[in-house]
Amino acid sequence: MQQYLVIAHDGNDAEALKRRMETRPSHFEMARELKKYNQFVFGGAMLNDEGKMTGSMMVVQFETEDELMHWMKNEPYITGNVWQKIEVKPFRVADV
Repeated sequence: MQQYLVIAHDGNDAEALKRRMETRPSHFEMARELKKYNQFVFGGAMLNDEGKMTGSMMVVQFETEDELMHWMKNEPYITGNVWQKIEVKPFRVADV
């Protein structure tokens, strides 16, 4: 499976945190589904200096790029306009 590093920044408008919190249960549900199929490796929220969530980082893995694109088209933080700047890079978790 190809692994991908996903670095996603939330919007910085006044409603950004509200959108994140409203969408969070659906995002976690999808992450659990990915984990069930060994597609979620690890991830979490990025924090600013005050400890406020400002984005996310995930390592996911898929058999094909089409599967990656399908996930991205359905990821609640993307469809819910939480993540507004997304960077996806091929990645490999170190085997140490």
